[in-house]
Amino acid sequence: MKAQPQLINAAGAPAAIGPYSHAVKLGNLLFTSGQIPLGADGQVVAGGIEEQTHQVFRNLQAVLEAAGSNFQDVVKATVFLKDMNQFADINAIYASYFGEHKPARSAVEVARLPKDVLVEIELIASTSVE
Repeated sequence: MKAQPQLINAAGAPAAIGPYSHAVKLGNLLFTSGQIPLGADGQVVAGGIEEQTHQVFRNLQAVLEAAGSNFQDVVKATVFLKDMNQFADINAIYASYFGEHKPARSAVEVARLPKDVLVEIELIASTSVE
């Protein structure tokens, strides 16, 4: 029997700004939508790359938890940066959320991100099968 995708919308993450879910769970895999640094009010958080990156991780944590997962279950991360010169700042914050766990990762510089933010991150994680 084919597994049915389960749409995940996390109460602790800002509402989606388009026609998508925060994540989709299929079997024991969770695919998050890219998270940008929006606060609960749907506005971009004040500050620079550090504040924006921490907010992205808070949003991702809410999505992971809503699906019964956490950062230690992440198997792949994709980081989209507006400016690759800020990679070292993002990398230090990234490491603080994953600790010794080192999922596979890609990082790419892009011309523009939604709402002109500085960073967007999406994850693939494992979860328990329900």
